[in-house]
Amino acid sequence: MSAWTVISHVEAPSSQATIVFSSIPASYTDLCIKMSARSTSEINSTIKWAEIILQPNGSGSNLSARSLLGYWSGSAETTASNTDAITGGFASGNTTTSNTFSNVEIYIPNYAGSTNKSWSIDSVTEHNGNEALRWISANLWSQTTAISSITLDMTQGDFAQYSSATLYGITKGSSGGVVVS
Repeated sequence: MSAWTVISHVEAPSSQATIVFSSIPASYTDLCIKMSARSTSEINSTIKWAEIILQPNGSGSNLSARSLLGYWSGSAETTASNTDAITGGFASGNTTTSNTFSNVEIYIPNYAGSTNKSWSIDSVTEHNGNEALRWISANLWSQTTAISSITLDMTQGDFAQYSSATLYGITKGSSGGVVVS
């Protein structure tokens, strides 16, 4: 069986530029971040979401991603895929429905191993039932150093008050199954 342990939980008491998890112990098999986020940015009527940037060990180098997204607006749906720099999902912008936060999950396997680090991201936002963004991504940090800290930042604005993120350490058990305890 596997066990999930809360390493750290951050909830913004007011707007803040970054969320940082530091001194991550190397004693777990995998990491998982579950986040509820909103940006303080007055994003325009075309762009309603701010991109969240994940920086392992504070690094913005040697990062790549392959993403798939679905965007729904009214009765029209758009899908796309792209290859670009690393990202950590999307946060609802300040022009979206009040008190509506995006949901993001980031899963990082073998974060302390001596191979390149990869992770997956699953993110969803909404805007009063009229618009939604669904986004998944496969990410690679071409670096063999263990991840000991994670910085989450935004391309536009800061994390709004009450944005939160929880970092879990996952320990693989002898059965290989996953059980949340």
